[in-house]
Order: sequence, then structure tokens, then C-alpha cells
Amino acid sequence: MAWKPEENGLNEVMRVLRDSTSSENPEVQKEMTVRLHQFNEIPEYPCYLVYILNLPEGDERLRAVAGLLLKNNASTFLSTWAAHVLQYVKSSILVAFVDASPMVRNAAGQVVVSMLDALEPANWPEVLSHLLQSLDAPSLDVQLAALSILQKACDDYPRKFDIVLSGNRPLDFMIPKFISLAEHPNSRIRTNALMCVAHFIQVDVEAMRKNMDAFISSLFRRASDENPDVRQQVCQCLVMLLGVKTPQLIPAINDVATFMLYSTQDRDENVALEACEFWLTFAEEEELQEYLRPLLPKLAPVLLQCMVYSEEDLMWLQGDDEDDSNVPDKPSDIKPKFYGGASRALGHQDGDGQSTEDNLDDDDDYDDYDDDDMSTDWNIRKCAAAALDVLAVRFGADLLQVIFPHLKEKLWSEDWLQKESGILALGAMAEGCIDALEEHLPALIPYLCNALNDQRPLVRSIVCWTLGRYASWCATSTVEGNRTTILFRPWKVSLLRMVLDNNKRVQEAGCSAFATFEEDAGPLLEPYLEPILRNLVFAFERYQQKNLLILYDAVGTLADAVGDALSNKEYVDILMPPLITRWQRLNDDDDDLIPLLECLSSVTMACGKGFVGYAPPVFERANRIVHDQLVQYQSWQQERAANPDTDEPDKTFLIVALDLLSGLAQGLGPMVRELIVASNPPLMPLIAASIKHPEASVRQSAYALIGDVAISVPDLLRPSLGDLMPQLLEQISPEPKHEFISACNNAAWSVGEIALNMGQDPEFNQWIPALIDKLIPILLQYPSKSPKSLVENAAVTIGRIALVQPQIVAPHLSLFASQWCQALWEIKDNSEKDTAFRGFCAMIELNPTGIQNHFIYFCNAVSKWTSPSPELEAKFLHIFTGFKQMLGAQWDGTLGSMPPPIPERIRERYQV
Repeated sequence: MAWKPEENGLNEVMRVLRDSTSSENPEVQKEMTVRLHQFNEIPEYPCYLVYILNLPEGDERLRAVAGLLLKNNASTFLSTWAAHVLQYVKSSILVAFVDASPMVRNAAGQVVVSMLDALEPANWPEVLSHLLQSLDAPSLDVQLAALSILQKACDDYPRKFDIVLSGNRPLDFMIPKFISLAEHPNSRIRTNALMCVAHFIQVDVEAMRKNMDAFISSLFRRASDENPDVRQQVCQCLVMLLGVKTPQLIPAINDVATFMLYSTQDRDENVALEACEFWLTFAEEEELQEYLRPLLPKLAPVLLQCMVYSEEDLMWLQGDDEDDSNVPDKPSDIKPKFYGGASRALGHQDGDGQSTEDNLDDDDDYDDYDDDDMSTDWNIRKCAAAALDVLAVRFGADLLQVIFPHLKEKLWSEDWLQKESGILALGAMAEGCIDALEEHLPALIPYLCNALNDQRPLVRSIVCWTLGRYASWCATSTVEGNRTTILFRPWKVSLLRMVLDNNKRVQEAGCSAFATFEEDAGPLLEPYLEPILRNLVFAFERYQQKNLLILYDAVGTLADAVGDALSNKEYVDILMPPLITRWQRLNDDDDDLIPLLECLSSVTMACGKGFVGYAPPVFERANRIVHDQLVQYQSWQQERAANPDTDEPDKTFLIVALDLLSGLAQGLGPMVRELIVASNPPLMPLIAASIKHPEASVRQSAYALIGDVAISVPDLLRPSLGDLMPQLLEQISPEPKHEFISACNNAAWSVGEIALNMGQDPEFNQWIPALIDKLIPILLQYPSKSPKSLVENAAVTIGRIALVQPQIVAPHLSLFASQWCQALWEIKDNSEKDTAFRGFCAMIELNPTGIQNHFIYFCNAVSKWTSPSPELEAKFLHIFTGFKQMLGAQWDGTLGSMPPPIPERIRERYQV
């Protein structure tokens, strides 16, 4: 085209590009970054960038940088480009994509991928045609460049190619072409071609369905390819085909499985890892179970062998087999941790003690196999362990019968590598095979405890991990004598010894396993609190920075597990000095303060009034951190207007400080009054500011703090209700976005606490109609829209509002009665459920006709109570007696129409 750059403008752009890439001066870097942002406002800036990208004699590094900036500009601003700019870039970029420089070709390819995404193939058909034609170019470099672009585009937006252009579908040409290129003499072409097709396996397009037989045949032909990258891609495609249950794959499943079994033992670890993923996917597909069962005798020993440390693993782990507890950690050793804020939710009847909070972090089901206690990155060892875990869940005793002889051989092997892998396998099978293994555990647990004496830290660490996997069985086993003779004491003593090991890896595994044990054992640990605390406190003197994070978690978990048993002054005086010592060493902006604040949140709740001597300085500092963080955030918002690249302050300090204040309010109860009254700056305005924060996790913690203050000192909340209630109302929604669920939960919960403690206050009562209008739709839209945890909290809050102001809520009873009962009938007995049901009963007493059409739901909910309070039991009796009198002869028929367990339970308990 005729466009030419203005010389001064070109020189300026090139100068800034050079300075931005060559200068190490932070001030120059910052200035150049601002200048580059300003260039985006120049209409023809993209033309300058593509012109520089195509300069034949230019510095290839500078040209590549111009290309990457053009890609970023296209991603953000392409819709604002003038027509002549767009046309010039579209024509010029195709020149750069065949440049002699690989660096320039790569940058140009990224521009094409970005532009094609923004424009969509339908609006740039010439580039698609050009790329497909280039696949047959005489130059291998051009073929590779074109295929690389198509591969990235198919990866990023495969559905955008499922269109009609000039009466034809591009995929009808693309997919067969990719399949044919899988036979290309060049291995990179073969690999990329298979990758291109793979992106359409999980996308339901007609072209893929029509070519599926040809694709599978191509995979079988390439199964013995001499290039490991191609074999790896073949395995990956077969795993994906299995994952979508491709019908054409099922008839050949035995041949595929045989190939995958062979490939799992491939000499190339990347190929073996992809093949091992196949067994993980296979095991997860319940409907394919009967195809997998006959393979267990061959598969189990292969997976066991895959769990043995490879030479590469041992090279990576070099140094982990030494006494290194005195060696300071490197910053790279410490993984960042996400702090999501305090959650307020209820528990279920299964007695697991777990919150019903919607799981927002369940993307990776195999976190147990992706931690430093097992190896470095995700590898075949971890994948095999995860696959064995899923197989154990799927096949239980059948798998154990097949694998146990091989497992015993490894466990009692003289080769420490074999022994270590056997212990890993035993841990991997814990969940699925626990029932079948139970008869062996009285022998296996002492074996594991004895293995903690092994001289090799890698063995001791995996033993700790495996013991942690059996912690629940240890804590709940009813086998006579187990708990005292071979379980609790030896288990506790053995793991505590590992907590104080001289190897940091073993410390980490031991401390993590003991924290798991604490969760499962709960109050059963109370008789052993003193030695546990002394061991954990001693660990504070030995641990380096990374393991201190785990130690904080173990202390916090212990506090959560034993609750107010920790309030004994003797225990508080053992635990607090090392925590306070570290507290005093750290500045308010030190990242190491974050896990300590989180730990103290749990400790303050558990210690309760026993914490009062330590409370004032802790409260003052947490309050100050909240204030300083809010000021810092406000300053950042102002600076961002002038400089968009200003880094946002870390909200984590604000979250954990709010959570610590919550812990103090819960633990101290009414004794927190004087701390709040004396707070400087005043706490309540800080809370009001926190619930307006744009980050949901900050609001989540602030809502929790509001509820805790309402419980402990409700009168201090009253003057702020005018500021707080509108924000709480705004947060409560029947269909919150995924990232807002926890904040919405806490808002609903805190309203219930306010109602329970301030329900007679006119300052609160004025908000009840608006709250009811918000809460009832949450019940009515479950399960299609409202999350379960939110429905439970909404039901409790409605019940609590009704407990104090039933006359306002009772007229609405018929709208939500059945949904209310369903929301809470699986919740385990607790005080929150008790107050909610008493409020529900108050509504029934005022409006009995409102429950008539939902009576079976009420009866079922009542029948599921195990130990209602005397007051609630009297309410239930009063309602049943009233309905029996009202229905007269129809009473027996009404109960008789219900499933038998319901009337049986009601008649037995209430004699009606």
C-alpha cells in the first residue's frame, strides 16, 4: 500500500522501543512505559509498528518487540483502528510471517492470531486462505510458520472456525488437511498437525465427527512413531477422545488400552506421563468401569513401578536427603498462598464437621499429588499415584486383591526406592480401599510408624504423608483397643517427632500430616494438649520461613479442633510467648505477618477469655493495619487515575486483619467492648469502609466481623446500622456471581446475627421488609440459580428474623415453607439451626394455614432432628398437637400418607 511513515515519528517510536528494551534504569523503564501507552492514542501507531516489524535491515530483537506491541494493540484497540490502518496492517503482516528471522516470524504469527481472534475468520477470509495454502509451500519454514499460527488459533478459539464462507465450511478442508499432515516427513509438522486436530475433539463440530474414523486411524499409524513428541501427542489425543467418550473409540478400547499400557512404560518420560493420564481419565469414567476391570492385573503393577523415583527426580531432589533444618530458605522455595477471608456457613448431618460452603477452589482434584512433599512438578510418579487413588475409589477391594501381593513385596523390599514407592501407593489407596484394608491396618500402622526411623528423609517424609491419609481412620476407628494401643499414642508421638525432624522436607510433611490428624481427631486430642503444644512451640525455634507457614496452619488447626479446651491458662501461656515474639519482630507490611495473623484468628477464638491478657496490643495492631490498608487503597485509586500501571496494594493484609478482629470478637465476647470503644481510629467507620471495598474477599471478611460484633456487643453496632444495612442488602442476591458467593453468604449470615441480637430495635426493624424481599427469592431459586450454602444461610436468617418479629414474616409463609424446610433438614443440630426453627415455628403459630400445603416438608424436617433444645421440642409438640386437634379424624390419614420413617419418628418422640 501507499502508506509511508513520517520520518520524525518513526525515529521517535524506534528510540522509545530501544530505550524500553535496553535500559536497566527503573526510572527510564517507567518513563518509556508511559510513553508507549501514549503512543496507543496515535491513530497510525499500528502502521508504524508493522512497518518496523518488516524492516529488512533492522535489529531483529527490536522488530520482534514491535510485533509484540502490535499484538497487544490489536487485542485492545483493533475495533477503533481506521480502515486504512487495518488494511495496511492486514497486508503487511503476511510479509513478516515469512521473514527469514524465526524471532520475527514468531512475533508476526502472534499478531495474526490476535487479529484473527478480534476480527474473526469470517471477516478476514484471505488470511485463512493464505495460511492453508502455505501448508503446501515449498519452504519448510513457511509450512511450520503457517501451521504454528493455525495451531495457536485453533487452541484459542476453535469454535470461530465453525462457519460458512462462500458456501463452504473451512473446517471441512482444515481438519482433513491436518490429518494428512500427520504423515508429513517432518516430525514438527506431524506433532503440530495432531495438536490442531486435538483442539476440536472437545468441540462438537460436524467436520470432526465426519473425519473421526480417519483421525483415529491416523493415531494408530503414528502410535509407533520414532519421534517422542509425536508419540506424546498421540497419547494426549487418545486421552481426550476417551474423556469425551468418542463412540468410535469404544470398540477399539482393548487395543487402545494395550497401547497405553505399553506407552506408560515408554523410555521418554513425557510420553509415559501422557499415557499415564489415560488411566486417570479411564478410572474416572464410571460407565467404562467394566472395560477397565479386566485390565487391573496388568495395570496395577505398572502404576506401582511408575511411582518409583526416577533418576531425574532424585537429581532434582538432591540436597533434600540431608539434615538441613539450619539452612535458610530461598525466596523461590516459598509458594504464595491465597487467603480468601472468613466464611460463615453451616454443617451437614453426616457429622464430618465440614462447612457446606460452596467449594470455590476445586479446579484441581489432585492437589495431594502436586505438593513438594512428593517431588517437583507434575510428573509420572504423581500421575500414577493419582490414578491409583481413583482406581481404589472405583474398585476398592477388587483392586486391593490384585495389588496387595505386589504392594507387600515393595513395602518389605531392601531397596529403599521400592519401599518408598510402596508407602506412597499405600497412601494413594487410603480413601478407596480403607474398608478392605482395615484388617491389615493394625499391622501396617506400626510398620509405618517404625519406618519413620528410616535414615533417608525421602522415606520419612512419604511415611508422614501416608499416615496423614489414614488420619481419619485413626481418629474414628472402633476396632477394640486400636485407639489406645496402636493408634492415638504411637501415631501422635511418631508424627510429633517428625515435626521436629532435622530435615526440612520431613518437617513439612510431618507438620502437614499432624494438622490433618488434628482436623480428624478434634476433641479427642484434649488429653494430649500439653505435649502437643510444647512440641509445636519448640518447632518455632527450629523452622525456617517456608515451614513456619505450615506450623502456623497446624497451630490454627489445633485451635479450631479443640476449641475452648485451649482456653486453659496453662495452655495459653505455653502457646502465646513464641507467637508474640514473632509478632513483635515483624513490621506491619511484612509478608510473614500474614500467616501469623491468620493463625492468631483461630487461637483467639479458641482461647476465649484466656486470651484477654494478650488482647489489647493484638487488637490495636489489627485495627491499625485495617486503617492503614484502607488509606493505602484509597491513595492507589487516586494514583491510578494518573498512572494506570501503578501496582494495586495487596488486599491480603486487610483480609487477615479483619479476620483477626473477628476472632477477637468471637473469643472475648462482651469483653471486646472496651477494646472497640477505645479503638483509635474508631473501628466501626473502618468496618463501614471495608464493606464498600470493590474486592469481594474483603467485603466477605468485613461482613463476618459485623456478625461477630452483633453477637458480642450489639449495642455498639446500633449507631452504624444506617451505614451498614444498605450495603448488606445490596450484597444479598439470589444469583450471585461465582466470585461473590462467599461474600453474599456472610452478608446473609450477619443479618441473621443482627436480627437475633437487635430484633426489637426499631433501627433494625425498618429494614425487615426489604430483607425479606431479598431472602425469599434465594430459597425459591434453588437449585437452578441460588447456591446451596447461600440457601442455607438465607433460611437461617429468615427464621431468626421471624423469631424476633414473626408478625412481619408470617404472612409470607406459604410462599417458601417447603423450600425453607428442604434447605435445613440435612443440617446437623446446632444453635443456629435451633434459633431458625424456633422462628419458623413462631410463623406457623401465627399463620397455620401457611404451612398446610407444605406440612409433609415440615414433618420431615422435624423428624431429622436428633437433639432439639427443650424450648424447640416444646414448640414442635405444640404445633403437632394443634394440627392433630384441627384435623381431627384426618390426622392419622395425613401422617399415613407420608413415608413411614417420618410418622414413626414423630409419634415416637411427640406421642401424637
